[in-house]
Amino acid sequence: MIKHLKTLGMYALILAAGLAVGVAVAKVPALFKKDFVQGDYSAYLAQHKARVVLYGTETCPYCAKARAYFKEQGIAYADLDVGKPGQAREEFKKLGGSGVPLLLIGERRIEGFNAGVITAALKANGGPR
Repeated sequence: MIKHLKTLGMYALILAAGLAVGVAVAKVPALFKKDFVQGDYSAYLAQHKARVVLYGTETCPYCAKARAYFKEQGIAYADLDVGKPGQAREEFKKLGGSGVPLLLIGERRIEGFNAGVITAALKANGGPR
């Protein structure tokens, strides 16, 4: 009986270690991801006549958070839906978008919603307006 309990304990320990390694490995890419990509996005901003362009979808909860943030801060922005075929989706692909929201603020391309990163981008681009 004791031998079986030891064996079962070892299996549980190996399983727990495997799960811990799996979770840690899944989080490694996020450690090396930059907050934003620097570039010249002036053509996109001028085309949409906005200081901020949001590429998103109607159902994305992080897109909704970004919209709420901009509304709360009183920031005008162009809201483009990449969930439907058309120009917005093509632009999103050209920009190398892999997830939404994708934000263009000045010379910064930001993927995902992070209020601190967005605030810093707005400040670098002359502050919220």
